[in-house]
Amino acid sequence: MDEEARMSKLHDDILRQPGELLSCLDYTLGPGRQELERAVVAINAAPAVYITGMGSSEDAGMAMVSLFDRQRHKVHVVDTSELLHAGSWPAGSVFVILSRSGKSGEVVELVERAARDGSMVIAVTNTPESPLGLGAAVTLELKSSFDHNVSVTMYSALTLVGGLLAEVCDGEIELGRRGDDLRRSLEAAGNCIPGWQELIAGHPWLGKAPAPTYMLGRGGSLSSCHEAELLWEEAAKAPATAMSTGKFRHGPQEVIRQETRLGLWLDAPHRKADLQLVVEARRYGAQVMLIGQDLPAGSADLAFSLPPIEPAWQFLIDIMPAQLAAEYLAGLRGEDCDDFRICSYIVESEGGLSG
Repeated sequence: MDEEARMSKLHDDILRQPGELLSCLDYTLGPGRQELERAVVAINAAPAVYITGMGSSEDAGMAMVSLFDRQRHKVHVVDTSELLHAGSWPAGSVFVILSRSGKSGEVVELVERAARDGSMVIAVTNTPESPLGLGAAVTLELKSSFDHNVSVTMYSALTLVGGLLAEVCDGEIELGRRGDDLRRSLEAAGNCIPGWQELIAGHPWLGKAPAPTYMLGRGGSLSSCHEAELLWEEAAKAPATAMSTGKFRHGPQEVIRQETRLGLWLDAPHRKADLQLVVEARRYGAQVMLIGQDLPAGSADLAFSLPPIEPAWQFLIDIMPAQLAAEYLAGLRGEDCDDFRICSYIVESEGGLSG
């Protein structure tokens, strides 16, 4: 298929994503700083904090939780549809609800239930005039352009704003310096995109025929591997599975065959152990896509080296190669990555498939 002919709106969204995230960063640390600090006060005073969302928003919540965990600040990340049916939660709980539209059915219902129970809602959304934004005590706006359909900038902006909120709760982060560091990393990631596209084009790791594909990650990058699974499903209409790298080692590795594809996000604390896993998986016939910083030459079949970034924040940019790969795979498979076959752009009910 001619490369120019297969350009998609998803492709355009990926290319503009670094710039959109820079704008989101500038707003959050500038005009949005007061709301960020209000959210910090509420979280630090709460007996329990729940981070919740649906789809890519829940995936973004995993990145947020990874930064809270580093500070030993106990929070819970729960799928909103599951949280709705929980028996109860402590009085005075805080719900940090992540949603690009603020209109998903489960989100709207949770906002209403929280109001009845006297719990506080902090919204992280791109739509402050939505039911979520209007029902929240504090609203952290993304201030980014909406993606055409599949969540790209919206997912990453949620991880960015959520991550900043988590770090400010620690009370020891100098936000100006953190902002400068993230700004440099986002600019560098934008410059890496053309090179990543060259690696992807025609690479055998991405094949037209369906192949068993497992996305593996740890820490904050666990959010990226789950988001990559969703991109495979939404954009390329191809099945995939996501789990922690540690979980994969306890049984699921039995699936490895010649046709197996592994996508693995390499983080600093587990670098040596996970590089060993890659070597052994390839020995059993798996083809491996590896994403991380300072990757050894020849360490994987398809390797995306990331520009320098604080290891705890790697999730902010390590999703980008997977976004490009999912868009390319959709073209190979003849799938329209700009349209959903069944799912609604906003799922507003709990029943059925389309919402």
